[in-house]
Amino acid sequence: MATNAPDGRRGAGKRTGMSWTVFEPVPTRTGTSRREPYLTRTSGWAYALRMPGGTAVIDSDQHLVEYRGMWEDLADPSHRHEAIRMVDDDLGYTTLVWNGTRLGLVDVQDPGNTAGIGERHRRFRAREPAGHRYDETLPEDHWEPHARLRKLDEIGVAEAILFPNYGLLWERRLNCSLGAIRTNMAAWNRWCVTVADEGDGRLHPVAHLTLRDLDWLEAQLQSLARGGVRLAMIAPALVDTKPLSHPDLDRSWSLFVDHGVTPVFHVADQPRPFDEAWYTDQDDMAIPTLESVFLWTAAALACTDLIVNGVLERHPDLRIGIVELSAVWVPMYTMMLDGGVDFTSKLNGRTLTDLSLRPSEYFQRQVRVSSFSYELPARLTNQLGGRDILMCCSDYPHSEGTASPLEDYARGLNGSYAVTPDQAPGLFHDNAAFLLRQ
Repeated sequence: MATNAPDGRRGAGKRTGMSWTVFEPVPTRTGTSRREPYLTRTSGWAYALRMPGGTAVIDSDQHLVEYRGMWEDLADPSHRHEAIRMVDDDLGYTTLVWNGTRLGLVDVQDPGNTAGIGERHRRFRAREPAGHRYDETLPEDHWEPHARLRKLDEIGVAEAILFPNYGLLWERRLNCSLGAIRTNMAAWNRWCVTVADEGDGRLHPVAHLTLRDLDWLEAQLQSLARGGVRLAMIAPALVDTKPLSHPDLDRSWSLFVDHGVTPVFHVADQPRPFDEAWYTDQDDMAIPTLESVFLWTAAALACTDLIVNGVLERHPDLRIGIVELSAVWVPMYTMMLDGGVDFTSKLNGRTLTDLSLRPSEYFQRQVRVSSFSYELPARLTNQLGGRDILMCCSDYPHSEGTASPLEDYARGLNGSYAVTPDQAPGLFHDNAAFLLRQ
């Protein structure tokens, strides 16, 4: 099935006048689908073999900006009224809007310029003129797959895992409408299939899924697997009051394994780990300070639940990614994970469930974590006793990210803990490839 994106919308970041391929395989002369995932992997490895000497770098955290009109274009026509939209105002600002609710400011990010974003937010709150229009300043490589491939060549990266950009802003806010969540997630997922197809095996878009409707989840995973999409972002949160280890959700983990799609936890505005009363920031368009301080908490909580309640024991081929949630907590966490289970098992005279491995061994076996260069992943690996579970990342093009990741990792700290791809193939390639099932 194909739908045509309408022409006529102004500005950059808008796909116009082309046919969108949505989920269905495309037959070739050999009768094999172009979207068969092994072909995508083969293309990726072919590129890796062309890389000059040494490890082909996989960046585990980049972002692809949703083009203007994406949700409207790719939503199921019968649910298009639920699509998220970009709306311009008279002062030159563009905001993300759903059902009359403003979800966030649409803005262009530049690595290293977080203060610039803050200034534009201040001007927006003060209702001062924007100074520029979003579409006029959005770089092509922020949203267009072929331009992103050229950017990878420029920064020396072979492949990149691509998370949504504005998709990080709305899941919690739309939680009141499961239909709207499904509609907008499915629209992004359709775009992921197109990006995977255009990415020549080098671009790995991350789908966006919810576990609140398992029949819908199964249909999405079938389509994504057929389209060569190997990763999907899910919330490390309760699912309608049920923990991720709840028996009613066990089917979801089987579905991820059966379709070869890896669930990933990533920073986003998702259902929160603490009571809402703790979040005292007044501006609902701002990132809560508490959320930044406890960035890693939800992912640690979710992994603990899945490990101590036996989900990773029952599903040994289930793989989990933790991205842009920091990594400095991991050594302490794995120590507390083993120690906490040992202590409560002795104190209570029983365990939650029978485990064949130490709790931290499930984490080592099945979980991979992105580590920014400033976290000094070489030092963290030493603290983990040499356990190789970390992945390099740039967070490009976000303001807290970098456009020179390899140089940043090679710099280390005062000459210590510097690391290069050839010295750490796990950090720069193997662990991300594990999540991608390459």
